[in-house]
Amino acid sequence: MKMSDVRSQLRHSLPSVSLTITLAVAALAAWLPATAIAAEVGDKLVRTGDEIMVCGQLFHTTAPVVLWTDPKGYDAYRVERRFSEYESSSWEKSKLQNPGLDTPNRYNLRKDKLTKEQIEQVRGGGWTLPLLEQVVDQFVMHYDVCGVSQQCFKILHDHRGLSVHFMLDIDGTIYQTLDLKERAWHATISNTRSIGIEIASIGAYPRDNKAVLDRWYSHKAEGTILHPPRSLGHLGLRRDPFQGQPDRPEPVVGTIQGRELTQYDFTPQQYDSLIKLTATLCRIFPKLDCKYPTDEQGQLIPHKLTDEQWQDFGGVLGHYHVQLNKIDPGPAFNWEKVIGGASELLEKQVSKQ
Repeated sequence: MKMSDVRSQLRHSLPSVSLTITLAVAALAAWLPATAIAAEVGDKLVRTGDEIMVCGQLFHTTAPVVLWTDPKGYDAYRVERRFSEYESSSWEKSKLQNPGLDTPNRYNLRKDKLTKEQIEQVRGGGWTLPLLEQVVDQFVMHYDVCGVSQQCFKILHDHRGLSVHFMLDIDGTIYQTLDLKERAWHATISNTRSIGIEIASIGAYPRDNKAVLDRWYSHKAEGTILHPPRSLGHLGLRRDPFQGQPDRPEPVVGTIQGRELTQYDFTPQQYDSLIKLTATLCRIFPKLDCKYPTDEQGQLIPHKLTDEQWQDFGGVLGHYHVQLNKIDPGPAFNWEKVIGGASELLEKQVSKQ
């Protein structure tokens, strides 16, 4: 079955995997008789811990998800610094201590393709899912060069004044920091049309400069072990204790932007969660195709896309496909594993219909 057919069939069944039904019931309460509402006054709406939020609606991913509203979540809506002393975390004090922070917000409005009337509609937060579906058509892969998501949020939010919709930690936990209706600041020209994810990894390096990789990885009898330096302190992992291992034990060498680079693979837990999140997003957004940029021979394009290619592409792509000065998610990122796995999940959903 063609992926376009898979997507078409899944679109008709999308509410069945989200909490949209519950929200729709609430909206109908104004005119339906009280006896027609399934819930009782004050009933708790129970979450399962795998939901992401899109335009205020919750959608299941079947992967572990922590929202910005959850305990130990990361909230990119806050103007305060997250990891400074509380007394000095306010915007007023933050801008004095870190001149690089030039605005209290780390996100803004996806307005580039909206009409004046639509801007007035959404500027207060009034996005509808059908409108957002017309805007979002790219899912951008990053690695964070921080190693763990806690450190990633600290660098993005507290020091650089940037944001990203999702962070994916080494233990497979997905952190959502903003509703997907927001324009996060993560990939320059792609910000308006894209969703971004920072995958925890220390990154890729030239073959003759592996000192950083040697500090983060060691080879033992049980295989290659990921061991973040003790200088980071508490890592903020949801799975604790957690011993991470790259999905492939040996470092991967490849060429990105014409540069030969070495990188250890991401963890199996990260791939498992990323596959599920990718399938979820491709199911929600009709313009977000479950594919990655390829050349005429069907091979991955390992460099920045041309302006025309970028303009025409709707799907999953790397930061390096967007910007010439970027190399993430690096040569170790297994595109076929992610896209193949997500496509398989989408096809299984159709077979259940």
